[in-house]
Amino acid sequence: MQKIRPDMDIGHNIQCLRHKANMTQEQVVARLQLMGIEISKSTYAKLETNRMNIKVSELVALTKIFDTEISRFFDGLL
Repeated sequence: MQKIRPDMDIGHNIQCLRHKANMTQEQVVARLQLMGIEISKSTYAKLETNRMNIKVSELVALTKIFDTEISRFFDGLL
């Protein structure tokens, strides 16, 4: 079975935005769950380390949690 590899390294940018917001992974996961995004801490950790592709719904929710523009997730990548 072929493993799906993310085609862009946005995990680092997600992690940087989380640190800038002074939030833990647990806090981000809790906020995502309150917004109706079903995600576990281990899955979220995989997003930050690029071991899993992020869903558009998760990306949109993170823009709200981190109060940022969606383009910030792609800083340095485009």
